[in-house]
Amino acid sequence: MERQSDSSLIIGVAASTAERVELARLLGEADALLLVSSADQARAFLELTGVTIAPSSALMAPTMASTTAQRTAPVAQPIRAVPEPVAELRLDVDRRVVRWRDREMPLTRLEHDFLHCLVTEPGRVWTYQRLHHAVWGNEHLGHGSHIHSVVKRLRQKLSNLGATVTIHAVRGVGFHLLPTA
Repeated sequence: MERQSDSSLIIGVAASTAERVELARLLGEADALLLVSSADQARAFLELTGVTIAPSSALMAPTMASTTAQRTAPVAQPIRAVPEPVAELRLDVDRRVVRWRDREMPLTRLEHDFLHCLVTEPGRVWTYQRLHHAVWGNEHLGHGSHIHSVVKRLRQKLSNLGATVTIHAVRGVGFHLLPTA
């Protein structure tokens, strides 16, 4: 029997970057948040990860009202399993080491703290601001080149381990950990 997850995934569908940023702001405290620009992207993600949803669930694109105050978010559908490749990635918080199967790679403090955020809630989109606060301990100032530098190094280390997961960017919003395509 399949074990049910203790968390839910909210899939936000919004055509523009501004709408996705607003959804991230509104739903930033969700257990897991995936923001996409079309229902087809959401379906492709679900197929890619092998996540199953309740048979009665339907993937629905949200309707965004013209004013911010009236905007509504899509209803969260429960995830029935953590994507298998993501579940295989292990982070040793005491030694600051990432493990993939029988291989491991040392991490810097920033790499460790950044990856720790993503590993604890796989699939969840972490906004630039939230990551910056969690990793650097202060507010995100906007340019983000230091964030992208950490992401670049982590992607390379995950690739060197042979991991089938990587850090995906959600343009204008943030990052999340997903299986590689």
